[in-house]
Amino acid sequence: MPTRVAAIGVSHWHSLYDAAYLRHLIGMPDMQLVALQDSSETIAAQRAAALGTPAVYLDYRQMLTETRPDFVIALGRHSSMAETALYLLDQGYPFLMEKPMGIDADEVGRVADRAAAKNAFVAVPLGQRYQPFVVRARALSAEGRFGPLSHIYFRLNRPTSARYVAWDAPWMLDPRDAGGGCLRNLGPHGLDLFLLLTGEEAQVIGAQLSSRALGQAVEDYASVLVRSAGGVLGTIEVGNTFPRLGTDGESKIAWRDAILTLKDDTLRLTTASGEETAPGDPAEPIALTALRDALDHWRRGQPPPISVHDCLRAVRLIDQAYALAGPPRIQRSPGAR
Repeated sequence: MPTRVAAIGVSHWHSLYDAAYLRHLIGMPDMQLVALQDSSETIAAQRAAALGTPAVYLDYRQMLTETRPDFVIALGRHSSMAETALYLLDQGYPFLMEKPMGIDADEVGRVADRAAAKNAFVAVPLGQRYQPFVVRARALSAEGRFGPLSHIYFRLNRPTSARYVAWDAPWMLDPRDAGGGCLRNLGPHGLDLFLLLTGEEAQVIGAQLSSRALGQAVEDYASVLVRSAGGVLGTIEVGNTFPRLGTDGESKIAWRDAILTLKDDTLRLTTASGEETAPGDPAEPIALTALRDALDHWRRGQPPPISVHDCLRAVRLIDQAYALAGPPRIQRSPGAR
């Protein structure tokens, strides 16, 4: 029998677009999407029509009571994520929830504490961990042949935030619902990788935000400087100012005797003896890999591969960055939109 899955808050764009978790789910022969929920009846019906017409609900509590799924994929607005997560924990459902799981570390921390108390399965699909760059970087660090780790750089600049409006999630431009802009939404990816690759706790030592390009109430570009407990430096840049579909991205990790970079889907290892290159694009969409890995861990009775506790560590750094930078100054430049 296939695993019966229900989805909450499907007006979140990642239900059908970009990460497209539910499109990936219905392509898995051992999974069945039995129901979905959203507060917008129109959007819920549109999503259902694209996903094989699962049952549609406006109230996720009613959906869970009537369908009793085996597993839940929880999306929704950032401002409602923590409440949803706490309800799922209290009802005993294993689930995967999109980051950031709340609008600040206090909210995510309550979810993490309850998950720990209940020894519950709460997965977070921080998909950048599945990039070939990260796999290679971790392997090279484990070998230890290039000396101490020096610094890490990560840039993830996505298309204009108008995509959220086009994908039925205009609330992403409201700081009350989103908890911030690109730093709150994209920042967890870069900060999580810094924590993972250093294996240490970290502090934010500098941060700046800008909303100059798009003129919205939330920032469209952010730059954050971090330092690990052992002195590794990191620069994390995230934004919504790439002028077309796709990503302006780059990742770099530097040891004393080598630098590994990912840019334009090419891995490049530079040492004193020369350079090695290799394909850097993943074999499949990383959102699909993250979703499958979480479901496989749950079915094997193992803890989630990436958990709410991992998400919380990144969210704490995001809160520190906002505290240092303050809210973005909205400056409408000529041609801002």
